[in-house]
Amino acid sequence: MKINELHEIFLNYPSICTDTGKIKSGDIFFALKGDNFNGNKYADEALKKGASYAVIDEGKSSGNQKILVDDVLKTLQELGNFHRKFSKATVIGLTGSNGKTTTKELINAVLSQEYNTVATYGNLNNHIGVPLTLLSIKKDTEIAIVEMGANHQKEIAFLCSLAEPDFGYITNFGKAHLEGFGGVEGVIKGKSELYDFLIENNKGVFMNADDPIQKEKLKDYIKKYGFSTTDSKFYPISLVEANPFVVVNFEKTTVSTQLIGEYNFTNCCAAIIMGKYFNVGLEKIKEGIESYIPSNNRSQIIERKGHKIIHGRI
Repeated sequence: MKINELHEIFLNYPSICTDTGKIKSGDIFFALKGDNFNGNKYADEALKKGASYAVIDEGKSSGNQKILVDDVLKTLQELGNFHRKFSKATVIGLTGSNGKTTTKELINAVLSQEYNTVATYGNLNNHIGVPLTLLSIKKDTEIAIVEMGANHQKEIAFLCSLAEPDFGYITNFGKAHLEGFGGVEGVIKGKSELYDFLIENNKGVFMNADDPIQKEKLKDYIKKYGFSTTDSKFYPISLVEANPFVVVNFEKTTVSTQLIGEYNFTNCCAAIIMGKYFNVGLEKIKEGIESYIPSNNRSQIIERKGHKIIHGRI
């Protein structure tokens, strides 16, 4: 089956599932395979539970509900890219060593004040999660925020080829996954593959102008939109305090967040500058950030037996 034909089916049944335990009526089941599992074995179960179709790459297509392809994963990725091109949504790509998920949630909290948005669910940001996020784009979606994770070089480049982002932001260059990237320089090179895609395709880049690595890499690029606490050539945002909650100020607007730790300051800044770029009003930017409550133990304060526990995961 050609990808455009599969896409026509998807438009009629626009819900993808890869886990038979989560099948809902009408889902299209993609029988993914891994080292320790083979989704093809559960295609019949998925159909019995109400799936409209099962996409398989082993056995035979039987009846009208089993769709046999050469490679289920590759088909899922191709379908995600096809749907991304089909949709009219603006796509924002996001990567970095730390803070991706919190930053993604903050950006979504701000932009959803004015736009119909979708964003990566949780941290499903890999070669499976990215196409699933793209396939969550609806007819009325205006902006999609796509988180991209990687633990080795060329992975971000591949995810960019699927998502084809119109804009992008890198949170930072840290020491996560050093072994896979081959050291700190490898991390910088790998994460910068998002920059490479955006620059090559003349797309927009959001940046932390206080990060010397970002500033150097983007010094000759024109379509960049940055924030800074010190450089007047970029949008000014200041940290008021982080004791323990982060409070920021921009354009005489003070935002009191529910986020703990100074490291969350730049995460907030990314959401602010994107809100400004996409013409979200100051009060709505403030409302979006202040209403965001971290979950999944990300910068949370949890009270147990009279004690307060601070989770600093980002």
